[in-house]
Amino acid sequence: MTLAIMGAMPEEIAPILKKLGTYKTTNYAGNKYYEATYKGMNLVLAYSKIGKVFSTLTAATLCEHFGAEKLLFSGVAGAISPKLKVGDLIVATQLTQHDLDITAFGHPFGYVPEGSVFVDADKEMIALSKIVAQEMGKPLQEGIIATGDQFVANEERKSWIGETFGADALEMEGGSVAVVCDALNVPFFILRAISDAADMDASFSFDEFLETSAVESAEFVMKMVDKLAKK
Repeated sequence: MTLAIMGAMPEEIAPILKKLGTYKTTNYAGNKYYEATYKGMNLVLAYSKIGKVFSTLTAATLCEHFGAEKLLFSGVAGAISPKLKVGDLIVATQLTQHDLDITAFGHPFGYVPEGSVFVDADKEMIALSKIVAQEMGKPLQEGIIATGDQFVANEERKSWIGETFGADALEMEGGSVAVVCDALNVPFFILRAISDAADMDASFSFDEFLETSAVESAEFVMKMVDKLAKK
């Protein structure tokens, strides 16, 4: 099986590359892809760079060019739900694009014709994540993750996204990755560690907690990979 692991920033996949130790680097479509063999599986890793356009390109490349049969995303997010604190882990049950707006034509926020407001993540991998969380002794929350091409550091915008989409966390890549994988019938799993509260202190919190939160998410994703290797 070929398994893709994706992040948006170098910090989000660096802990995984460190664990793998040896890997092949391939330059393709303006990005670097890292290939390795791990417990009988072919792994291909990449960080997309920030935002929906780059994450769409990277996810599509991982699936179409490198032949990924499943895709796992490891990264950080801002909290909307008051139940989420810095360092907490959340797995996406559904993803949406909070900045997609054609409401002028009578459609709801996040909707595009012939599409849908929400895309469901893979239920089998979500179930597997609960087992991993239990074995690791880590609390794991499930919820809706909203994606947009903006770093939200505004309480009013944060509240609007939460109320409009019922979202628990927000970030800048998951929704576009979800659209790609759904269109290509590639099961996907998106895990985020909370790095900030998406409020006026978000930029400070993000810088302070990015590395530790990314390590939390990466460690969990590799436990998921270990489980998938046994299947």
